[in-house]
Amino acid sequence: MSCSICEKRKEKRFCPAVHGRICPQCCGEQREVTLDCPRDCVYLQQAREHEKPRPLSDLDQAALFPQVEIGDQFLYEHEHLVVGLTFALAKSVRADRGMSDVDLITTLASLARTHETLVNSGLHYETPMTSILHQTIAAEVQKMLKEYREAEEKHLGYSRLKDSEVLKALVFLVRMGYARTSGRPKSRAFVDFVLSQFPEKTIAAPEEVGSRLIVP
Repeated sequence: MSCSICEKRKEKRFCPAVHGRICPQCCGEQREVTLDCPRDCVYLQQAREHEKPRPLSDLDQAALFPQVEIGDQFLYEHEHLVVGLTFALAKSVRADRGMSDVDLITTLASLARTHETLVNSGLHYETPMTSILHQTIAAEVQKMLKEYREAEEKHLGYSRLKDSEVLKALVFLVRMGYARTSGRPKSRAFVDFVLSQFPEKTIAAPEEVGSRLIVP
């Protein structure tokens, strides 16, 4: 039997993305490029185990908001904020399993640019999002931030969360997304990482996830 994709080489493994058998070469070349690989594919899992995280120095530095400095002290003091934002991303992904790393990273970057403008100029100018999918993710993130501020007001009598702190938290997640994604068009490595922090059957409370998410 020949490979379902190239129809030339001999098939040697079952591909759940095409519901057929393909050759190792097509599996390696088309994985998360033309193939929507499910997270439980054994070959995808094996590939991720052997892939090294992409050094941030190899990426487009402009996309990483280099002007935003994030120290360990910030992550320690704002762990709940970062985890809350990640929880919002997880909720978005569970509502639409078709989301990819690009969707999450693009939305986070747009939100970060909006907050950067707000911090630097005081103007509330939202970066346009033409994708309904990205608008949905952004709405979930904005909802979380609103609830975060409301919780502060309830316990402290006022909200102390600064726009500059929201900016840093968003940029931290942007950088994490770029570090974890494979960079392939259909990559869901970052998506799966976000989901792994909040198991579906036993939904972890955001405050229980910090040690797994916040890393130096």
